[in-house]
Amino acid sequence: MPEKFMSPSPADERTGRYTGRGSWWPVSSFRRPRSLRTRLVVGVLGLVLVMAAVMSTFSTLSLRHTLTVRTDSQLMAAAQRAADKRHDVEQEARKASDQAAQSSQTDQGSQAGGAQPPDGADGAAPDKQGVPPGLDAAGQSTGTLTLIAPATSTSGSEAAAYIDKDGRYAAISKEDCRLLLSEATGDHPVTVHLHHLGSYRVVATRDQVSGDTVITGLSLEADKALIGTQLLIELVVALVGALIVALAGRTMVRSSLAPLERVARTAHRVASQPLERGEVTIEDRVEEADLTSSAEVGHVGGALNTLLGHVESALGARQRSETQVRQFVADASHELRTPLASIRGYTELIRREGADADLPEEATYALDRVHSESVRMTALVEDLLLLARLDAGRELRHEEVDLVGLLVDTVADARAAGPDHDWRLDLAVLEPPADVTPEEAEEFLPEPPLVIGDEARLRQVIVNLLANARVHTPAGSHVTTTLEREGESLIVRIGDDGPGIAPDVRDRLFERFARGDSSRERRTGSTGLGMSIALAIVQSHGGSIDVESSTAPQDHGTTFIVRLPAAAVEE
Repeated sequence: MPEKFMSPSPADERTGRYTGRGSWWPVSSFRRPRSLRTRLVVGVLGLVLVMAAVMSTFSTLSLRHTLTVRTDSQLMAAAQRAADKRHDVEQEARKASDQAAQSSQTDQGSQAGGAQPPDGADGAAPDKQGVPPGLDAAGQSTGTLTLIAPATSTSGSEAAAYIDKDGRYAAISKEDCRLLLSEATGDHPVTVHLHHLGSYRVVATRDQVSGDTVITGLSLEADKALIGTQLLIELVVALVGALIVALAGRTMVRSSLAPLERVARTAHRVASQPLERGEVTIEDRVEEADLTSSAEVGHVGGALNTLLGHVESALGARQRSETQVRQFVADASHELRTPLASIRGYTELIRREGADADLPEEATYALDRVHSESVRMTALVEDLLLLARLDAGRELRHEEVDLVGLLVDTVADARAAGPDHDWRLDLAVLEPPADVTPEEAEEFLPEPPLVIGDEARLRQVIVNLLANARVHTPAGSHVTTTLEREGESLIVRIGDDGPGIAPDVRDRLFERFARGDSSRERRTGSTGLGMSIALAIVQSHGGSIDVESSTAPQDHGTTFIVRLPAAAVEE
């Protein structure tokens, strides 16, 4: 299976890291990190909301404390007014009683039917029915309550009333009276939550004249409404402020991070360049305007520019070194051709003239080994020279090549070289499409499968792939060569049902001198240049070559896929 379809390891699934040449685990399989812009805006917005909450809390507590102090002051004033009112009524009652007594002594013995004493002469001040004395004092506000518990009376004889919001006097339930008597036990104001009247600030005092317990209270509903209104206003202000901060912060952060994003784009452009081979020039640099935009961006951009300069220098040194090595290989291979040709020629001459018949058996064997090794070394030198020419970018022959004839010849040669294998050729490019009608199939004329290129080099590619399938699969294996058309490309597939290629070998299959057998014996006789030569030839024709392989027991095998651009055919 090709590397781009390779399954990632469990560790790669968790981390989403690089799994091999050209293979990445999908980004959607792990959580994508938030952008720095979003994190900064959210952080600033969070700080603003926290500060708004803290300020709102302190202002609300301050307002509640101020209102409590004000209410306590008003409560003490209301209690004092009620006490003054009661004392004035009592004094008037005593004066009226004294006057009535004096009048009784003066008119003692007068005739029946004389003047009657004035109202209130019996010692009771004229008062409203059921309203505790003092509640009707001048200046008492709505919501004021008064409860008078006589010192000598039993429970249930208390006088209690409050002024409702309409200014009328209303009675207090017995349940609230018991709650007031149980909560208001000291001489300092306390808050009591009544069942029917809501929250009240109350204070208990003892009347200096009668000794009765007098509880005076003021309603806190207005204060609670004021605090609720303030909280609502603070909430609206906080939300509006958060929205303004979010919009302004987003704009400011985007403007501040714009140079950093340009630095990142520069790094991405450089990373997208093919740096693995060939002469590379890195012209992208962080602009001077971005370097001076801020100290942080200047540090990052300056470091990136320095890094790019070092990388460009290193790539230039690598290219010079590779060029020297390739030139040396080309020169050495070229110089080796003459002595190798001489060695091979003289060994063939000796064998052809029969001079080896007079030689001992050991010398004859040595002569045969010299001849076979000279042939093998000549093939290696020719491969190295071909790679040197391809690396140098020398133009290949450009002519029309019929892939059908080429495949027929190469498969026939492979069948002759490996009769113990089952060789098959599938020319699907010459067959009508599967979705046509029988009438259209009869009139179908296939488009000639032609490519523009060097026939000898393309033949070498197919021969190398077929030889690879023959050498690396056991006897009896099936090797199928298929030619088909996909769009503007012609595709050659050479597949076998052999044991497959190990993943570690598949990753370096197209590298030079890469062999599946890593031992020094080289049992297959391979030089490790066949796949690299095939890749270089196909790429020089504007095509590509991939490999799919599986070593699974149930589904094993290897398929090489050669994709070449089809030549335009005139009608």
